[in-house]
Amino acid sequence: MSIEIIVGLPHLGEGPILARTRSLRQAALISANCLSRWSEKRGWREWIGWRLRQLANAEGLAALCLDSAGFVATARYGGFPWSLPDYVALAAAYPFRWWASADYCVEAEIARDRDEVIDRISRTIRANRDCRKLAEDHGIVATLMPVIQGRLPEDYGRCVDALWTAMKPGALIGVGSMCRRPAHGPEGLIAVIDHLDQILPVGVRLHVFGAKGEVLPYLLPFSHRVASIDSQAYGVGARRSARKAGVSKTDRFVAQHLEDWVGAQHDRLSRQPRRLPSIAHLSIDVTPSDPWEAAIAQARAEIRALIESGDLDHDELTFPWFEQWAADIYRDGFAG
Repeated sequence: MSIEIIVGLPHLGEGPILARTRSLRQAALISANCLSRWSEKRGWREWIGWRLRQLANAEGLAALCLDSAGFVATARYGGFPWSLPDYVALAAAYPFRWWASADYCVEAEIARDRDEVIDRISRTIRANRDCRKLAEDHGIVATLMPVIQGRLPEDYGRCVDALWTAMKPGALIGVGSMCRRPAHGPEGLIAVIDHLDQILPVGVRLHVFGAKGEVLPYLLPFSHRVASIDSQAYGVGARRSARKAGVSKTDRFVAQHLEDWVGAQHDRLSRQPRRLPSIAHLSIDVTPSDPWEAAIAQARAEIRALIESGDLDHDELTFPWFEQWAADIYRDGFAG
């Protein structure tokens, strides 16, 4: 089996970048954020819907996929500025090859401690389930790609367990929080893929979001498991080259970097597979000995369970809730 290279597009505007992607016959990935409409009529920047007309420009592409823009939404806006029904309506507006479930990324700049990582995994589990229900309403569940999240390899296993009914032979699963992750180490990209390869049923394949080109030779031994990767790294390379050359980073300039980047990725895929040495996976003991900290930990676990079950909305997680919840637990049990 081969690993497909999917080109991340900065926009769907007609021009050199889109034309070059068509000519290369490459599948493309677009972010929901790139299709957003904004207004400042009320004195602040406000999301007001989708630019659906731009989807017509995708004609002639080998395929188009849709990402929920989880990292960008969190980094720029503090969360999704659109609702899940809004997002799924966008997914239903075009025959995407696949569209990714909404997810809550856990990169270090977003989730700054272990508790926040686990909180965002719970939100991801709930968002997957909610997207599936909405997809059924729109008749597009067949093109929904569940997305799993984590920091440690075992974190992704938690998502797999929670979404097990979607882990069927032939399913494609998105692996998030990969683009800023090194290839090596116990939390590295290869350690995550290796762990997933061991726990997933035969026939379930993976899309690795934002995998760096240099990791491709190490992914080749997992080509039976990894179906595709995507990246917009050529844009970063184009910016660097333009600055060094003292020229403008026009779309035509970026388009040439796109073609060069695609060629480089296919060259990497033609090389000899490389394997990393086996790595012992990390495990973290998060059981506190202090009664108050133990109450906080129990409160978090109970609230996460309610979010995953749908009894709390996946966006309703706030620290004051934890403290009040923990106070009741502490008073009723730990302090007694």
